[in-house]
Amino acid sequence: MSLKQQQITLIQTSFNKVEPISVKAAEIFYDTLFSYDPTLKSLFKGDMKQQGRKLMAMLSAAVKGLNDLESLFPVLHELAQRHEGYGVKKSHFTPVGNALLHTLKVGLGDDFTPEVRAAWVTLLHIVADTMKSKMAA
Repeated sequence: MSLKQQQITLIQTSFNKVEPISVKAAEIFYDTLFSYDPTLKSLFKGDMKQQGRKLMAMLSAAVKGLNDLESLFPVLHELAQRHEGYGVKKSHFTPVGNALLHTLKVGLGDDFTPEVRAAWVTLLHIVADTMKSKMAA
């Protein structure tokens, strides 16, 4: 699975619109994630505002690097191994992806078009499949 240039542009443009509200977006993301699966809250030990900043910084770096997707794979592999150490399981990717899509929908409003959603879904599948390939459970 790969991204077409049009999808990369849609992802980058839409993320640029969400980035100015990154603190609120992270809050929406985690509130949504924990409403989808309350058991995931136990995986987070630290300050959630700091966690939100890390999430948005990671997303920003990934989105900016989409023109060289291959270079993101080693980063995603390392991220998978780190997250597995925190107790993350392959089954957690679905609520995480759904929470991110919901966050984008709220943050973008009418700009969250079917085409933008489809581009993000493709990216989320690439990220999840890449990370899950390095995880045991």
